[in-house]
Amino acid sequence: MKRIATTRLGILQGSPLLFSDFADGGAMWTGTGQRDRRFAVLFSEPFAEAPAVTVGIALWDVDTHGILRAEIRAENVTPAGFDIVFSTWGDSRVARIRADWMAIGPVSDDDLWELY
Repeated sequence: MKRIATTRLGILQGSPLLFSDFADGGAMWTGTGQRDRRFAVLFSEPFAEAPAVTVGIALWDVDTHGILRAEIRAENVTPAGFDIVFSTWGDSRVARIRADWMAIGPVSDDDLWELY
């Protein structure tokens, strides 16, 4: 369990469009096999330590003529940001994905002094 002092709790969230491969014939729409797309998220202000991050799909625009295979996850979480990674494989065709994310963690407090 990650314990957080409630007087120093920060919450940030966002909803970026990760890609739109249908518009330009990108690999998520036209390719086959393992395909990954990374999207770097930089926090508007850093946390005091790496926060807990959740990621989910908010917009799902896919081809319905095949089997849909997908995974979305947060990687490389630091106090300053993280990467959203969307993966698909096989013959899945993904036109667009938008992801919602939320980061919760401790933030600095100028009123708390550390003497040692």
